[in-house]
Amino acid sequence: MFMAGPEGSARPPRSDGLTFCGSLLLRPRPRKGSSTSAGALVCCAPGPGGCVSSTHEQPGTRPLLARCDQCAGLAAGVTVRDFLALPHAGRSADAPPQGRISEPVSVADDLKNFKNKFRFPGSPPSAGAESLPGKEAQKGPLLFDDLPPASSTDSGSGGPLLFDDLPPASSGDSGPLDTSMSQMVKNEEKGAKRKAPEEEKNGSEELVEKKVCKASSVIFGLKGYVAERKGEREEMQDAHVILNDITEECRPPSSLIARVSYFAVFDGHGGIRASKFAAQNLHQNLIRKFPKGDVISVEKTVKRCLLDTFKHTDEEFLKQASSQKPAWKDGSTATCVLAVDNILYIANLGDSRAILCRFNEESQKHAALSLSKEHNPTQYEERMRIQKAGGNVRDGRVLGVLEVSRSIGDGQYKRCGVTSVPDIRRCQLTPNDRFILLACDGLFKVFTPEEAVNFILSCLEDEKIQSREGKPTVDARYEAACNRLANKAVQRGSADNVTVMVVRIGSP
Repeated sequence: MFMAGPEGSARPPRSDGLTFCGSLLLRPRPRKGSSTSAGALVCCAPGPGGCVSSTHEQPGTRPLLARCDQCAGLAAGVTVRDFLALPHAGRSADAPPQGRISEPVSVADDLKNFKNKFRFPGSPPSAGAESLPGKEAQKGPLLFDDLPPASSTDSGSGGPLLFDDLPPASSGDSGPLDTSMSQMVKNEEKGAKRKAPEEEKNGSEELVEKKVCKASSVIFGLKGYVAERKGEREEMQDAHVILNDITEECRPPSSLIARVSYFAVFDGHGGIRASKFAAQNLHQNLIRKFPKGDVISVEKTVKRCLLDTFKHTDEEFLKQASSQKPAWKDGSTATCVLAVDNILYIANLGDSRAILCRFNEESQKHAALSLSKEHNPTQYEERMRIQKAGGNVRDGRVLGVLEVSRSIGDGQYKRCGVTSVPDIRRCQLTPNDRFILLACDGLFKVFTPEEAVNFILSCLEDEKIQSREGKPTVDARYEAACNRLANKAVQRGSADNVTVMVVRIGSP
């Protein structure tokens, strides 16, 4: 119920944050500890003991403007724009007793009633007020009486037109608002013009790169060499694959791709079955999933193909491993290099590495560039994923046992956050590139990437290495480099299996 105190009594300040004016108030949001909900209509008037307020609210509806029988006040802070935006602005002229809100009438009648009947208490009557049928015009100036009629073109003494500072829609002078809007439209048009070339560029990125390579009339030849040592282990659990050219097997779109090569190193643990399975099936799944028809973006398609290939290979092995009694617990890392023309796609699981030897023209020295990212449980992102899955890392290992955080196989650790999703990177070959080194962690436990690259370079420059059995000298030197590097790793005390693969980059 709306309540009011004696008219003309002093109006004490409110303590709840609302501006006290002796009329209806529209609370913007509820205050903590207040029983008044947001949007409720509150009528305040001074009472004997201070400010007395009560609320009235229609459940399920938006609060509508009304007047109080006692003080005929309105909601404070309601602008003309807010008033006109309400679904049923204004209230009926005949408000029921005790401040109850009546049903809304038409907007035209509401505006008329609003203009003639809703006045602030204690204000002198307006000479221009109209009287409604059956009611006497109330005293006090009209609310918003300083605003001119809607059809007025002159501001007059009643005050300036609402938004009078804005130019008309047909004005030749654009003004600040039209200027900013025009600038915004121009910027959007420029953005649209830039977007089309960018999409076209992204869609034909691989095609452009191929044209660049063709313009240089060089698609670099790739040839792999490998050496492996068991080291101090009881069995050799590493595996490798060298496919210098699988273009015919992949059957790629000839308009975009001219050559496909594949090189991979697998470092097994817990047995040889996982690494052997990956070496036999990963490239086969890759060939089956390789894009056959024309594609918009070769890069995106190849990356998706690699992700699907790793996932499918891991699922196949886990299915076979779980069907055995007892179930296989083997696992394997994987470092694969897929060469599509002169672009390398490196997919990696675990701690094996791929290193590119590139000649730096500024320093006139060869540099070792890392093409892969190691995955071990001590890395923050890997540890967070493992812990989120319910696993833990102890002594730098998953559950204190597994040394890698991503692998093929290892079914007993898959529920602990170990995943088969590879990290995929892309690298464009240049004329300054010499070779690619792929090796398991057995090598990098005793060699840094820079040391390994320099060791290979020294072997390639050794003139004492001669061709054997009709092999070209360059082949003999690369083979010797692989064997010498693997032997040196064992001599330095690597207790793990050692696999060294070197991919020569040169003319076809």
